[in-house]
Amino acid sequence: MSAELTSAQESEVEAAVELPQLSRRLHPGATAPVRIVHLGLGAFHRSHQGWYTHQASDAADWGIAAFTGRRPDAALALAEQDGLYTIVNRADGGDTFTVVSSIVEAVDGADVQRLAELVAAPATAVITLTITEAAYRLRADGQLDRSAPDVAADLALLASGSANPATPLGRLVLALAARRAAGAGPLAVVCCDNLSNNGTVAHNAVAGMAGAWDAGLAGWIDANVSFVSTSVDRITPRTTAADIAAVQAACGYRDNSPVVAEPFSNWVLSGEFPAGRPRWEDAGAVFVAEIEPYENRKLWLLNGAHSLLAYAGQLRGHTTVAEALADPLCLRAIESFWDEAEANLSGPAGHAAELQIPAYRAALLERFGNARIAHHLAQIAMDGSTKLRMRAVPVLRAERAAGRPGAAAALMIAAWMDYSAASAALQDPLAEEAAAANRLAGAERTRALLALVDPALAGDRSVVDLIESLRGTFGEQAVSP
Repeated sequence: MSAELTSAQESEVEAAVELPQLSRRLHPGATAPVRIVHLGLGAFHRSHQGWYTHQASDAADWGIAAFTGRRPDAALALAEQDGLYTIVNRADGGDTFTVVSSIVEAVDGADVQRLAELVAAPATAVITLTITEAAYRLRADGQLDRSAPDVAADLALLASGSANPATPLGRLVLALAARRAAGAGPLAVVCCDNLSNNGTVAHNAVAGMAGAWDAGLAGWIDANVSFVSTSVDRITPRTTAADIAAVQAACGYRDNSPVVAEPFSNWVLSGEFPAGRPRWEDAGAVFVAEIEPYENRKLWLLNGAHSLLAYAGQLRGHTTVAEALADPLCLRAIESFWDEAEANLSGPAGHAAELQIPAYRAALLERFGNARIAHHLAQIAMDGSTKLRMRAVPVLRAERAAGRPGAAAALMIAAWMDYSAASAALQDPLAEEAAAANRLAGAERTRALLALVDPALAGDRSVVDLIESLRGTFGEQAVSP
């Protein structure tokens, strides 16, 4: 940071340096053995799966080794604290603080040898994933896109054996090959990314990568690896310097990796755990036979509203979810989208009442309106071309199949298009393609952008015309990167 510190801030920094740093020496307790390997060490994993594991009654038996994605920073910071971190539970009435000890090893994701060692260990029973929706690299038909540059590069590395793969999929496949070679037996892979049927998505991505390299490995994975589907939920904004200072002031120690989260959390899981699992139900996790109704409720009502607020809100000059929700135009947009989504939600065995949708919607308004959770719209807006396929497209398709226009779902896509044109630095796996589409004009621009989200819809002139008519609803002012 280049900003100069005031004398008061300098005093705070000096006082903080004198505080002890969080560690297992400062916060003693037994260190659990590694039985869970996680890919995608970030704030959400720590506020969700890490927290649930910490709360389990058998937590002493279930330690997590967590690997970062593209950068080692989070692992390096957490390793300084022996894996410990503080969760700041941020409610309207104030903060509470909990030290979480479930992560016992924090590792740079590039350390593929250590990943392979841990996955190959017989004690390892579960692999959890938060690698982002875009990382699974599936085509529109649900199969691995072997032509994607990073996938092709990893397949070449796996074939040559000359270097370690760079993607989460490549690294996981190499580690599973090590488990197969060690004869360590079956385990479960638990996808915790916001994708519909995410267990199937993870299976198709992992088995697809394995099959392109070694058909025997792909067969072993099908026979020995269970892919568990989940619905995950806990709003977890980025940690700020003020949050770090709040932990220091309240707890009397330095924590370089605290996580801020809302009080609400939810985890629904469906699938087999052949080598066992922690008692996550002790912290409120729910195990069901049919996950899709719960996935759709969360993806459409929560995540869909988040995406709509992210694009519409920034176009309207807002920066956080709470600010955007207070804008009547944005609020009307999400209420209309929720009406369309609710009309197409059915609960287990067709009983929609089991999803308690009116209560869920009311709770979302309360959660979104928590101004003490600074959930930044720019963070939510990332990877829109991927997210809209799960959040807007299914509702739009269902509405049109029922003979209704689907205007509220179409408005979400239109807002993303306007945002993509206004953003100074679009963060999206298809950013270059979006920029090329935005150089076109009128309906051709709308059609080209829609093709990035859903090529079939882009071929429907009535859908293109609908979205084109909705563009500009929230304005087209410049959006900061």
